[in-house]
Amino acid sequence: MERARIASVARWLERRANDIAVALMGLMFVSFLLQIAFRYLLNQPLGWTEEVTVLCWVWVVLWCAAFVLSNNEEIRFDIIYTLVPPPVRRLFTAVSSIAFVVLLLMSLPASWNYVAFMKREHTAYLHLRLDAMYSIYVIFVLACTVKQARIAWQAITGADGAPTDQAAETADR
Repeated sequence: MERARIASVARWLERRANDIAVALMGLMFVSFLLQIAFRYLLNQPLGWTEEVTVLCWVWVVLWCAAFVLSNNEEIRFDIIYTLVPPPVRRLFTAVSSIAFVVLLLMSLPASWNYVAFMKREHTAYLHLRLDAMYSIYVIFVLACTVKQARIAWQAITGADGAPTDQAAETADR
């Protein structure tokens, strides 16, 4: 019962993450169209549209990497990974995920300090504080740390989709 409830909440959160990504992409697209229309049709360039487009682009890329992309959708160089047996694949996954967690956690204090420092700066047209604009990076680091820790745990325990001997043999056929 509890697992079903957790799965339901996870699906709801996943849909909301997708909704936010779609809203950001929609806002970026509308801003881009306004920029083109005002610049080339009305000969009145708008500076704020470029700021909105860049803000949305940065946010959508990091938001989607943190919350929308699944582990299977990420790009990998897996030439060696596919050649080794499943237990070695699990070892590769665990080691690389633990390395990511360590590196992300090591970078977190400096990232936090830099984003906090940026509160002094503002965008040129909309006067948005740059710490708010780039706060998504700290969110990205935290979300990716949790995601990679979960992947490492699954690889170590062999749970929830981590490659097993039987599954890998079936996939190789």
